[in-house]
Amino acid sequence: MKAKKSSAFSCLLGLVAVALIVQLISWTKGDRVVFPDLIEILRAFFKLLGQGRTYQLIFTTLVHLFVSLLISSFAGILIGLLEGFFELFYKILRPLMTLLRSIPIIVLVVIIMVLTKYENVPYIATCLVLLPLISEAAREGVKKIKKEQSELIDVYLLNSNFSPRILALVYFPLMAGFLRQSYVNAVGMGIKIIVTTEYLVQTKNSLGKAVNTSIYFNEYAEIYAYALIMILLVILLTELPKLIKFAVNKVVGDASR
Repeated sequence: MKAKKSSAFSCLLGLVAVALIVQLISWTKGDRVVFPDLIEILRAFFKLLGQGRTYQLIFTTLVHLFVSLLISSFAGILIGLLEGFFELFYKILRPLMTLLRSIPIIVLVVIIMVLTKYENVPYIATCLVLLPLISEAAREGVKKIKKEQSELIDVYLLNSNFSPRILALVYFPLMAGFLRQSYVNAVGMGIKIIVTTEYLVQTKNSLGKAVNTSIYFNEYAEIYAYALIMILLVILLTELPKLIKFAVNKVVGDASR
């Protein structure tokens, strides 16, 4: 309990520090159009939260995020498992994964825009960027299991050959820590990539399009308010699984008493 209170207090201090930095930049710049003060940003933030259209924008962006996460998770875990079990497969794909990690987002998006329809760009760009992140986590999980849990694997393999059942009951639970961390990183990175692609391809009813409109009309307070909304989305999506797990454990614990 003390650890949770300490963590919450530290988070609160961090938010206060960020607010002070924003206010300091506003004072230093002396241009309230480009760098409005904190009160003006918060006013724009709560104004956006009170508009139904804002939730339509959030919904569009979240659809892009969830579909991209689903596709990249399936492909990334599959590739990571193959890389973990077969070193040759890892060596063959290593240049491609390095390219996907290194290529600037704007260059990747422009290439995809040339090759496909604009409405597909947020999905494809996000999947390609998240793929190396998730596959590397899955590969590291397999390597650690083979190194530290080899006896446990051998016990399971005494009764049967390697099968999807062993993969689901043994490997995935032991890989959970690696995959969980990759999910946290993927959500934050995914939001940034999706909003960037939505901005570039002018996706209708999306946060990226809304940011573009705010820039066009010099509504900088709204831009920072949208950024705050995106930050809250990342926090919510990364903390939500923990809250669900806590709630489930509590219900199960109460039921077992």
